[in-house]
Amino acid sequence: MAKVKVYNQAGQEVGEIELKPTIFEVKANPALIHRVITAQQANSRQVLAHTKGRGEVRGGGRKPWKQKGTGQARQGSIRSPIWVGGGITFGPTKERNFSVKVNRAERKKVLAMVLSEKLANKNFIVVDSLGFPEVKTKLVFAMLKKLPVGRKILIVAEPENKDLYKMTRNMVRVEPISVKSLNPVDLLNCETIIISQPAVEILEKIYC
Repeated sequence: MAKVKVYNQAGQEVGEIELKPTIFEVKANPALIHRVITAQQANSRQVLAHTKGRGEVRGGGRKPWKQKGTGQARQGSIRSPIWVGGGITFGPTKERNFSVKVNRAERKKVLAMVLSEKLANKNFIVVDSLGFPEVKTKLVFAMLKKLPVGRKILIVAEPENKDLYKMTRNMVRVEPISVKSLNPVDLLNCETIIISQPAVEILEKIYC
């Protein structure tokens, strides 16, 4: 089992814990990581662009002129795609679906791969608690100054720790997340992971 130091909020070492190898000693598979990451990004993609077809644009309820005798080409509606202001042919619509299916086992395995990489590169920091006496940003800032962290930080806490979101919402390059919401994209987007010791226990119960 891998061992990692446990720090307190003052940056002092207060002990050591063992981490389960099924999560923190998993060899990386770049192809699998790429597939799961791109699938997660596709599933979170919002369908915003939408063009109206001839059945959605306003007007065009009657025939613009009679079928024969005018010398002009026959037309059935002024909202035909060949008219200015008419419907759009083959434009992007809100009915598009970008979702990609990924197996739960693959998602769990990739999460373990990314966590293993963070631990191997010493970018995984465990603190004994993320509970603070007051809901103040300066307390989190003071803790980060005393820990060996990088420029972009992901703070992983227990689900019931709601105050952490309020304390970090004005902090640049600091992102809080519940341990139950951990995902490979957020893990890869950060340089350092700070996680509370109770959150580590929850993590191992969920993914082991």
